[in-house]
Amino acid sequence: MVSTAIDAPCSVLNLDNLPIPPPTHKVNDRGETIVLGIEGSANKIGVGVLKYSHETQTYHILSNPRKTFIPPTGQGFLPRETALHHQNHVVPLVKAAINEAFPGGDDDFFLSAICFTQGPGMGAPLQSCAIAARMLSLIWNIPLVGVNHCVGHIEMGRVSTGASNPVVLYVSGGNTQVLAYSSQQKYCIFGETIDIAIGNCLDRFARVIGLSNDPSPGYNIEQEAKKGKKFLDVPYTVKGMDVSFSGILTYMEQEAKTKLKDGQVTRADLCFSLQETIFAMLVEITERAMAHCGNTQVLIVGGVGCNRRLQEMMADMVQARGGTLCAMDHRYCIDNGAMIAQAGILALQFGVTTDLKDTQCTQRFRTDQVTTVWRKS
Repeated sequence: MVSTAIDAPCSVLNLDNLPIPPPTHKVNDRGETIVLGIEGSANKIGVGVLKYSHETQTYHILSNPRKTFIPPTGQGFLPRETALHHQNHVVPLVKAAINEAFPGGDDDFFLSAICFTQGPGMGAPLQSCAIAARMLSLIWNIPLVGVNHCVGHIEMGRVSTGASNPVVLYVSGGNTQVLAYSSQQKYCIFGETIDIAIGNCLDRFARVIGLSNDPSPGYNIEQEAKKGKKFLDVPYTVKGMDVSFSGILTYMEQEAKTKLKDGQVTRADLCFSLQETIFAMLVEITERAMAHCGNTQVLIVGGVGCNRRLQEMMADMVQARGGTLCAMDHRYCIDNGAMIAQAGILALQFGVTTDLKDTQCTQRFRTDQVTTVWRKS
């Protein structure tokens, strides 16, 4: 069996969170809290098992398998087909995660809670995973913890990189936000997209130029962009602290239909020009947030966050300001169960659980609606 969790435990000491109180939830014989997280808000379903050790004051990912629904080239993923994919894979993934996390079998098995994505995301996939979470909670008689998908990304990034109080650039297929922590135990959104998310822009453009969805449209655009030689003058749409991608996408679609067919540009040129432009927009608004907050750390999270070119451009800006870039690879940037387990275990440790009657999912669940009880006020 291939291991899905190879990283060393991560210390809580650098996070500048509130001190973890004595547990009010179940812990094992060694005083450890262990939770299982289920993520399925879009085309990926992941199940992760995460352990907190009071003795070493560390979080440790014990397993983190996932599966991706990959539609045919030229098509996007639709809610019904994506939900069926998740329903077919959730039980095998739970079994795989448990078998990897607890190699000793039943004698070794212990869980304190089930954490699941409550939103935002696609309705049918979210519901499919929530039903699985409810079932496991009832079977094992342990509490549920509903998690905001966006906060899951942020807390996974903070723990895995050791970023204590960063400006956060959250970039994915469904979200584009620049955030920072406020003193009221909430993340404040300083800027965001006013129409489509950056990942949605990339995915739709990949379909226009015939790039495969395997392993992902954004990854394939990144690889094509490396071969680009000609930079096109693409609309640059920053409105204060917000960005807009829909007009840029329409422009690039027209460029592809005219200049690509008659050989004026290549697919690589188009991908290169699109990436450079929209990533520069993100760097600009992130720098403004850094200046406003006085922060020296930038954390990039979300599926688009593992793009190496975006990380390079952001690193250049951050280093020029004397700061530090905190970035991750595809294991933790892309949707996964461990990130839901991470945000869920933080809530659980501070006494937050979700009653069964309150476990309904919501497609719209803003990051700034969540009270992050584990952070200092």
